[in-house]
Amino acid sequence: MVNMQVCAMDCRTLGALLADRAASCLVLDCRSFFAFNSSHIPGSTNVRFSSIVRRRAKGCMGLEHVVVSEEQRERLRAGSYQAVVLLDERSEALEALKKDSTLLLAAGTLCRECAGSSLYHLAGGYEAFASEYPELCTKPCPPAGLSLPLCAPSSPPSSADSGCSSCPTPLYDQGGPVEILPFLYLGSAYHASRKDMLDALGITALINVSANCPNHFEEHFQYKSIPVEDSHKADISSWFNVAIDFIDSVKNAGGRVFVHCQAGISRSATICLAYLMRTNRVKLDEAFEFVKQRRSIISPNFSFMGQLLQFESQVLAPSCSAEAGSPAISSLDRGTTTVFNFPVSMPVHGPGNALSYLQSPITTSPSC
Repeated sequence: MVNMQVCAMDCRTLGALLADRAASCLVLDCRSFFAFNSSHIPGSTNVRFSSIVRRRAKGCMGLEHVVVSEEQRERLRAGSYQAVVLLDERSEALEALKKDSTLLLAAGTLCRECAGSSLYHLAGGYEAFASEYPELCTKPCPPAGLSLPLCAPSSPPSSADSGCSSCPTPLYDQGGPVEILPFLYLGSAYHASRKDMLDALGITALINVSANCPNHFEEHFQYKSIPVEDSHKADISSWFNVAIDFIDSVKNAGGRVFVHCQAGISRSATICLAYLMRTNRVKLDEAFEFVKQRRSIISPNFSFMGQLLQFESQVLAPSCSAEAGSPAISSLDRGTTTVFNFPVSMPVHGPGNALSYLQSPITTSPSC
């Protein structure tokens, strides 16, 4: 049924549609969050379904799961788009796709709820289009960060003294804050003490995820303090929505947020993971890989990862309250029998490394 209502479109036709400013074209990118953020067609919308939503929907997804934007949904229902183009990584034809693939599920929903729209499947997917029209795609690039001298020209606050060249600099203080999203940065307390770094990145607000790191520049930046210890007894999840709302408020005002704890490894990384999961509807393992690509030393403690896993089941299926309360349900949906199925350790960079304690995911350091 879907195949009869969704026509094939070649890369040249899509290229012409995108180049024609008068044309109204909605591109729905059905690749993973990680692939989409690595490179995509500007203006396209990423479509993802959680495993819980897939199972509960039984093949009948609501349009709100396919297109998050209410304005785009209204335009779809009104038939305002000249073309709605679905694409995945490299599929040549719909017949080759699995019945539960994101693209086919999205196509079925559009055929059912947006009968007035012309639906297309991009033959060859994003891989073919990016090869033929690289100028119409965002360029894959290494995660943005900042590297300034470890000793500022003027005397830094005392908490940053360890960054001077006369002392070995911990790995977590090296370099500078890393960009997670264009408005969201992650790093350490030392980075938070460097106003030159913050100014260079256009930071306007900071989230201090610690009970003892000072807010150095309260007269210059907006601060949100989250007094959580890096402990297995700490309840960091109770702060998730507060932090997410704060980040969104700064984003909506055109600002940028820098999230830090002591080392930028456990607590602040946990907050960034929670933000990605709720605002982008991605699973924990996807969000973890995305952040780790940008700051390789992240390693939330085991308790925080458990709280994130429970948060995953809540944000990906808010209507499934009975099921969402159990982290095990989400894990089973991913096809594994272990409740905690995520990477929480990092490779050791050699003997004597300042972060050697991270070999064990359930061992924390007071400096995290």
